Amino acid sequence: MVTVATEELTKVYDTGTVAVDRLTFDVADGEFVVLLGPTGCGKSTVLRVIAGLERATSGHIRLDGQIVDRLPVKDRGLAMVFQDLALYPHLSVADNIAFPLRMAHVDDARITVRVAELAEHLGISELLDKLPAHLSGGQRQRVATARAIVREPRAFLLDEPLSNLDSGLRAELRMEIAELARRLRITTLYVTHDQSEAMTMADRVAVLRRGVLQQIGTPEEVYGNPATLFVAAFLGTPRTNLLQGAVYAEPGHRVVLDLGAQVLALGWSDPRASALAHHHTERLTVALRADAFTAVPAESPAALLRGVVRSVEHLGHEALVHLDTGSVPTAPEQSRLEVPDVTTLARMRPSHQPPHPETRRTEYGFYPTYDPEPGHEVSHLGDLVVRMSGEDPPRRGDTVSLAVDLDRLMLFDRSGDRIMLAPSS
Repeated sequence: MVTVATEELTKVYDTGTVAVDRLTFDVADGEFVVLLGPTGCGKSTVLRVIAGLERATSGHIRLDGQIVDRLPVKDRGLAMVFQDLALYPHLSVADNIAFPLRMAHVDDARITVRVAELAEHLGISELLDKLPAHLSGGQRQRVATARAIVREPRAFLLDEPLSNLDSGLRAELRMEIAELARRLRITTLYVTHDQSEAMTMADRVAVLRRGVLQQIGTPEEVYGNPATLFVAAFLGTPRTNLLQGAVYAEPGHRVVLDLGAQVLALGWSDPRASALAHHHTERLTVALRADAFTAVPAESPAALLRGVVRSVEHLGHEALVHLDTGSVPTAPEQSRLEVPDVTTLARMRPSHQPPHPETRRTEYGFYPTYDPEPGHEVSHLGDLVVRMSGEDPPRRGDTVSLAVDLDRLMLFDRSGDRIMLAPSS
């Protein structure tokens, strides 16, 4: 087995496109690491550079501590499975699996034993005499996996190998691949844009955006403690609720997050309040996942937000309830860490600036509200998605009161970096 590491790895194409930007991370011996990110974020390019199929513009690739930047593909000892499985159509399953060993002039007896072992591991022993055309998508994937690891590679690189399969088969095969890699102790780097694959397969997840590493950690770490707004926005089903907000501190009393039509308040004695008070009058992004809310009676003292039901997604055991709370969602450009629209942000003014009385929405005078262009209505502001029980969920038009788990409140500054708050206890 082998360790794999990149150091300040950069890949710039002739067109000027920066596919990978100073990427540094490592994969330990026998570890299963998933590169996760949206299409075009540089995941596959990283894999191809590590494999030696492309040359880095700058930076280094290390295998077991040794720099291999100029080492030919065949001498790196790595196996790679692509999205296009590219099995040889005229060869049987057994011959497809055996092909890399025959090219290496391995003894026939050893080839027969090795092919039989892998076929048993992957449950395809009864398919060895068949041609690829007679196999299902899942069977072809197992054959491609067996062919990649038959020669006992130093590390295993997989580039979205399950993307062409239906969802049920993907769920089955992703667990098979992860279990096989761990059983054989193969150092594995797996590329996907599917967060379900990443969260269920990985020892660690490396989240990329535009070739830049946003965060690397265990699935629990990147989901539960995202370092950037992009990571918080990208991970989670349904997508994390992202609202524009502003901070107003009342020393000795409380700190509020002004969401426009409503506020979230923290008492001054709350350990989180002092950290938040440092951002007095600043505008930021409030992130809350769908399961950070609990429906409570309207008169409950725990009620922090209220909204009107716009729609309900019935999922059997649970329902996703879409609520209009009157707040303003964070623009996609902001959640993707793009430069925000300064015109829109200018309309969110702190209380020391003179308000327009006709648009004032809260006692603090903040304005997380859009002024629509002539002829363009802005509707459905503050759309929260809340996870509720599937038994007797609210109906469209109902008013719902929500308690918010403030321990799960995530805040991000204008640059998209996390604002860390102390837990309540």
